[in-house]
Amino acid sequence: MLTHGGGGNASAPLLVDLAVALAASGMTVLRCDLPFRQARRTGPPSRSSASVDRAGLAHAVSAVRALGVERVLLGGQSYGGRQASMLAAEEPTLVTALLLLSYPLHPPGRPAELRTAHFPKLRGRVVFIHGTSDPFGSTEEIEAARTLISGPTTLIVTDGGHDLGYRRSRHELIGRIVGACAFLRAPA
Repeated sequence: MLTHGGGGNASAPLLVDLAVALAASGMTVLRCDLPFRQARRTGPPSRSSASVDRAGLAHAVSAVRALGVERVLLGGQSYGGRQASMLAAEEPTLVTALLLLSYPLHPPGRPAELRTAHFPKLRGRVVFIHGTSDPFGSTEEIEAARTLISGPTTLIVTDGGHDLGYRRSRHELIGRIVGACAFLRAPA
């Protein structure tokens, strides 16, 4: 399952290209808009929508599981990844793993306001994809945040900022992400 950041929707080119590549590798993929985006076409999420957005993700996971999918990777870009990780911390058995694209560690320019308090509660595998010039957290800050997670983590660093440099298709980056998620195809 893949979802979007605060300014986008599930039709973001990165999510579309990633979904196509994951499906081609044999995985079932669902791209979904978070409830705040379903409620309005533009604008960022409000603070009050976060719990509703997590409930929407939990509902989507239930729908995917109803299809017989046992190993669920919940992924999101920026805000969507943050909500996915918070949901996984709240419900540790809900998903097998997380895919966090451009996780927003802190607001730009405010590194003391870390968004990692829930990381120690994460139990499954976590795959981070991070841009070298992301204003929401440096590569070093992501490395430090990974140590808060007890389960296995992977970090893929790529050129670019919070958009991962994805203004045009980047087959190399998509291939690296698909490779990092290959553990889902293995038997449990």
